[in-house]
Amino acid sequence: MDAFKGLPEAKVIWDPSELEPFRVDESHLRGVQPLAVVKPHGPRALRELVHRAKTEGFGLVPRGAGTGKAGGCLPTERTVVVDFSEWPGDIQVSPQDLCLRAPASAPLREVKGSAEALGLFYPPDPNSWESCALGGTLATNAGGPNACKYGMTRHWVLALDALLEDGEIHTFGISSVKANAGPALGQLLIGSEGIFGFIVGATLRLTPMPREFATLLLPVKRWEDLLDLPGLLCGAGYLPSAFEFFDPAVLAELRAHGPEAARRLPGEALAILEFDERGCTSEPFLEGLLDLLGPLADGLEIASDARQRQGIWAVRRLTSAFLKERHPKKISEDIVVPRSRLRDFFLGLDRLGCPAVSYGHLGDGNLHVNLLAAGETDPVVLEHQLMDLFRLAISLGGTLSGEHGIGLAKRDAFLALSDPAQIQALRALKRALDPQNIFNPGKVI
Repeated sequence: MDAFKGLPEAKVIWDPSELEPFRVDESHLRGVQPLAVVKPHGPRALRELVHRAKTEGFGLVPRGAGTGKAGGCLPTERTVVVDFSEWPGDIQVSPQDLCLRAPASAPLREVKGSAEALGLFYPPDPNSWESCALGGTLATNAGGPNACKYGMTRHWVLALDALLEDGEIHTFGISSVKANAGPALGQLLIGSEGIFGFIVGATLRLTPMPREFATLLLPVKRWEDLLDLPGLLCGAGYLPSAFEFFDPAVLAELRAHGPEAARRLPGEALAILEFDERGCTSEPFLEGLLDLLGPLADGLEIASDARQRQGIWAVRRLTSAFLKERHPKKISEDIVVPRSRLRDFFLGLDRLGCPAVSYGHLGDGNLHVNLLAAGETDPVVLEHQLMDLFRLAISLGGTLSGEHGIGLAKRDAFLALSDPAQIQALRALKRALDPQNIFNPGKVI
């Protein structure tokens, strides 16, 4: 442990019993025991860590709140976990610039809350928004229900502070939407899962908080009827701020074993539709929407107040945790297909005979396909099931991850199914930005 003695501005953990929690995240994977865990409290710690990593030959693995689902923060052989939970800094909001500055350690709920307190809105809302750290959402380019209208995390980042291989923290971008002085290197770091450098802070773009919400619970008698609805809505000029769904199998699980509120959910399948544009609660807007829905509007429920809206969303927020508790060894994939190919995807999934249940973000085609029996499935069979699922999504113009990232969980599939030119370019960037491979080695590429 001599490599960690006298490390400035840092707390170091190397007791084996205290290292155990850092070997897991919210994925189905388990990392090796790290050499140590370092909680940096300032730039001197990071500068010295990079120097020692280069001279001693170990890697550095970034970690936020450990809520990732792809194993991106798990330690690999001969690595040190760099836990940013104690990284210093305050959340600073500038209403004049419509932006917010925050350290990577800031809980996302506090970032969103600080904006909301001033009537402003930071849209990214991954399911773990109440427990995850901002840095993790930047590293994985997190999404959530609001991505249907507002896009992913990268759409809301103006500037980044990042640790690079020289051991220094560099800032990329400014606190304005127009910055066109050369390629946007900060955008390269967003979603890179720490393989090029570590994000330690960011300046985020804000927008005025929506003042109206029309939240609809839409049960359907035939779940296939939902599959054409995202394209139908967008084609008619309706852009939901969220469009979530539960397929019949997930709904059956919730009704049979979920909390009381979930057991009363109606329909063979179910959707949550939300609009937040000005006038969305007016009679003309709702009447036009009901006309477009036609027979699908039978049984439609519209939240009449904030309490009912929160109740509708509470069931959606608990779904992932509920399934994980019921099926602790399940694997949840987050494939994407274009809205226009949703019906083709589920027909293809049926043809594969893959024992999966699905829920998630129907409005942008980001589907959480869960293999509940993964823990009891032969590993070779499971690998074939996952690769078939990924190939199906890609064949329809989609991809193998919408918001969880690649990490360790999808690395092999990513390397096997991606355009070789893409992998070659990413590896060239890795060599240029991190020639000694100290940043999150063994992940993504």
